[in-house]
Amino acid sequence: MSNRENFKAVLNFVKPERLPVIEWASWWDKTVDNWRNFNPICPKEKQELFRFFSLDRHEQFWISPRGKECPSAVFHGASIIKSYQEYREIKKYLYPQENLKKLERNLKSVKAAHDSGEIAVWFTLEGFFWFPRTLLGIENHLYSFYDEPDLLRNINSDLIRFHKNTFEVIYGVLYPEFMTFAEDMSYNHGSMLSHELFNEFIKPCYDELVPLIKKNGTKVLIDTDGQVEPLIPWLINCGIEGCLPLERMAGVDVNRIRENFPRWIMIGGYDKTVIHKGENAMREEFERLLPTIRSGGFIPSVDHQTPPDVSEENYRIFVKLLHEYANI
Repeated sequence: MSNRENFKAVLNFVKPERLPVIEWASWWDKTVDNWRNFNPICPKEKQELFRFFSLDRHEQFWISPRGKECPSAVFHGASIIKSYQEYREIKKYLYPQENLKKLERNLKSVKAAHDSGEIAVWFTLEGFFWFPRTLLGIENHLYSFYDEPDLLRNINSDLIRFHKNTFEVIYGVLYPEFMTFAEDMSYNHGSMLSHELFNEFIKPCYDELVPLIKKNGTKVLIDTDGQVEPLIPWLINCGIEGCLPLERMAGVDVNRIRENFPRWIMIGGYDKTVIHKGENAMREEFERLLPTIRSGGFIPSVDHQTPPDVSEENYRIFVKLLHEYANI
């Protein structure tokens, strides 16, 4: 099987030749800087790092609804807009066609490698909890469900139209193996919003887009940090098929998820905080994941990004074990 065929198999609960061996998220810059301090030949660029560590190649395309002239928040979590009027004023910087033109060029640049099976391709759309938060700021966004519901609906309606235009570009070039809606709407104790608010504001957006994605053969996943388990029934009800990163420090248990949701696709799940502790600790963590590895529909990988306390030596041990368990 090719790299791409292995991806497609595991995402469809078909036994692959072996599991994909991946770092699904880009490394922390500080992690790579630390490696380069001790080993100057360590590359910086993501695809070169895949080769350097003998990882399977994949290409992610993050489609931003913001243009390059869009104002930025003064600090993480701050607001860019606070009212309907300010949204109308900033809208000229949103949903830009140039982002879609760039996307088309980038997709065409990897099409040959994708067609040959050398790489798997996936894409990320900013979701209907995530994107309004980047405009309204963390606190104002949570209030907006009560104080500015029409503004929230209007933002997400515009975002739906932009995403539909994105589909025309993507599927005009190639058919990615999977995608994610970036949401981050859970934290270490569960969801950041109630089931009622989810059904009122978020579910209708998924209901409109998810069928369009699935009809093109792309698996639909959600990217939400923290404790995602209580949200899984909500997501399944929207047609979503899986999630990442499955953070262990938030109490996520992939074995419990597999028991409760046998056809739920999972990527991640490996506790990143054990990698710096050496091979015995790393192997113990793989053994914890083994029942779900054997169950199918699971790509074990670091449950977010490899942290800076992981040496290159320990990371190479992790990759060696990842290859070993990928062949079980």
